[in-house]
Amino acid sequence: MKGRAIAGIALILLGAYLFFMRDENISTGSVFAYFWPTLFVIPVGILLHWLYFGVFGRSAVGVLVPAGIVTTTGIVCQIATLTDGWSYLWPGFILAVAVGLFELYWFSGRNKALLIPINILAGASLIFFVAFSISNLLGKLALGQPFLAIVFILAGAFLLAARKSTP
Repeated sequence: MKGRAIAGIALILLGAYLFFMRDENISTGSVFAYFWPTLFVIPVGILLHWLYFGVFGRSAVGVLVPAGIVTTTGIVCQIATLTDGWSYLWPGFILAVAVGLFELYWFSGRNKALLIPINILAGASLIFFVAFSISNLLGKLALGQPFLAIVFILAGAFLLAARKSTP
């Protein structure tokens, strides 16, 4: 079963590489350039998870924080590398810390005090992700600032023209 899972993941990654890099020649250097997170970062996160779940158990609950951070960071880096989306995927690094702390919360005594930094970090990550994604999307659509200006003008005109409702 393990061999089939590893082969399946390898084929999926190879297919993604071939899909995204249709105009490039395949070489060892290009594979390392595009899959360094999968080859070097994500396995460390998986190893740390294995240490908790398979070797040490509840006595090493602190290993879950770096495990969650490293695994999430590797996934964010892999997606950003394949899609060249560094400009709008960087909030995933903030989310990585929230994921690591959430794993600590979930698998330890469920200390409610951990929910405060988890929610702050996840909320900040979500806000930055939405803000930069929308900005990037508007920039790619070649609408950008003129489109935003028209939206603000129309919204202001609507607010001025709308009748006040009487209670």
